[in-house]
Amino acid sequence: VQLVESGGGLVQPGGSLTLSCAVSGLSLVYYGVVWFRQAPGKEREGVAYISSSGPKYYGDSVKGRFTISKDIAKKMVYLQMSSLKPEDTAVYYCASDLGEYASLWHVQSQYEFWGQGTQVTVSS
Repeated sequence: VQLVESGGGLVQPGGSLTLSCAVSGLSLVYYGVVWFRQAPGKEREGVAYISSSGPKYYGDSVKGRFTISKDIAKKMVYLQMSSLKPEDTAVYYCASDLGEYASLWHVQSQYEFWGQGTQVTVSS
């Protein structure tokens, strides 16, 4: 199993960016995918989650600004980020697990497979 993030970079405040997570070795029909992020000196936090059956969940700090989606055929999961703020600066990771999570989607320990992360910097 492999997850590979891409799409990170430098963006100005108020701008937009779309991250991609390419998965191999598993099917998005059965596996949910989550995005976490970790800023320097801070704990890793859950950003968004899309379950295998489709329901989506978001962290409070990104609701209304970020959208998670998936393309099962392409084996891709996307995180569309808009109205970006300097506090969104972090390394963004995608992770996956076979379970179907709802209120506990943000618990890191339950995700078996992880990508290496991609840096997002929001700065003028």
